[in-house]
Amino acid sequence: MVIVMSFASLCPGNTLRPRFPALASIGLFILLVHVVFVHQGAAAEKGPSKSSLTLEEAIRTALDKNPRISASLFQVDASAAKITQARSGLYPRIDFSETFMRTNNPALAFSTRLNQEQITMQDFDPARLNDPSTIDNFASVLSLSIPIYDAGQIRIGVDQARLGHESASLSADRVRQEVITSVIAAYIGVLLAQDQMEVIRQSIESAKANRNIIQARVKTGLAVKSDLLRAEVRISELEQERLNARSLVEVSMASLNAAMGISLDEVLHPAPFEQKGLKPPDELEKWIQEALRNRPDLREMRLREITAEQEVKKAKMAHLPGLFFTSNYEIDSEEYDRTANNYTVGVVLRANLFSGLGLQAKVREAVATLHQVKAALKQMELFIGVETRRAYFQAMSSFERIQVAEAAVSQAEEGLRIVRNRYESGLFTIVNLLDAELALQQARTLHLRSLYDHKLALAQLNLAAGKTEEGIR
Repeated sequence: MVIVMSFASLCPGNTLRPRFPALASIGLFILLVHVVFVHQGAAAEKGPSKSSLTLEEAIRTALDKNPRISASLFQVDASAAKITQARSGLYPRIDFSETFMRTNNPALAFSTRLNQEQITMQDFDPARLNDPSTIDNFASVLSLSIPIYDAGQIRIGVDQARLGHESASLSADRVRQEVITSVIAAYIGVLLAQDQMEVIRQSIESAKANRNIIQARVKTGLAVKSDLLRAEVRISELEQERLNARSLVEVSMASLNAAMGISLDEVLHPAPFEQKGLKPPDELEKWIQEALRNRPDLREMRLREITAEQEVKKAKMAHLPGLFFTSNYEIDSEEYDRTANNYTVGVVLRANLFSGLGLQAKVREAVATLHQVKAALKQMELFIGVETRRAYFQAMSSFERIQVAEAAVSQAEEGLRIVRNRYESGLFTIVNLLDAELALQQARTLHLRSLYDHKLALAQLNLAAGKTEEGIR
């Protein structure tokens, strides 16, 4: 702006406009460009501004980059491929093979010449039959096999593969919920560590204010030097706590980055929560019903039970016969200059008569596995009930502690004010002053912990109920 005003001062009135309008316009344009580039250069020197990271952004990043999420999704893809594998048994199977053989085995040599359609009367000479010359053969075989009846084993396998795919999807959902909760916990850990730093900073300021009061009293002879030394020791202790808190902030940030699946060295600035409108969770029975209805891992276990039941049926069906259609088309040639072909078409009935009790053992294994899954399902239902109750009562307890902690902070602040005034009046000792200061620091710390414990407890309650999306808000 100074440059523009200087240019205007060089052109008073309209003296230049009539005579040099083009010169004035060019000069003004150059100055404007100069101002713009100077402004951009200054902005570049300041560097890019760092926006704060919200909890929603952290969760979105984790869902996109967390390795556990990626692994679970690959597992879903693998289970989808198993459906195609199982379904392939319902379709015809076509194979091609190319075989080269050289032999002077009497039986093989005769059958090979027969397949090549080169048999002559001389080949029936006993001498040639017993001691044939070496013969080469290239056999090209195209085979077709179609299952006609297998007692439903393939169909059951397809159903099991579909259940496996659904189970993998539910497992991925549970992993997603656990990752979201871990991000919330890490995010809360960062905010708590930063707020603890602030509490310690406030305590240091309060301790320094007390030291100044003590210094004034020592100078006037109203306090002994040991009081001043104790105040200095208190400040040193708080400085050590501040250093420890700073380390905790760094570790908490690394934990948050790990939960999001990004570089541990990346610097982020989590935005604080809105601590207004806190309320206790709904009735316990509602949460338990939600957990038994929504938990992906419980639904996955129920699918495993169905899969185990089908495995029992499949194992029993292995005793039944199977019927298959088979066919082969073969081309035989010694040197590809002359070829012969043949085909075979047939139906195969295959039934196991004895397998060393292997099939019976497989049935017993399937039945035992089914009972194991049923027991595991019952155990999971009990565990979910306990886990939901624990998370619920932790959320209730943390909510109630917030009210108590808020009152404790107010009382500690008022107590420190009273003790400080009475110390200045000579009615209290340095011990009373330091105790009041420590009590305020502890009250503030407990208040912070109760706030973040409540947020974390709600997230864990939503995780226990299988509805983590609610824990984001």
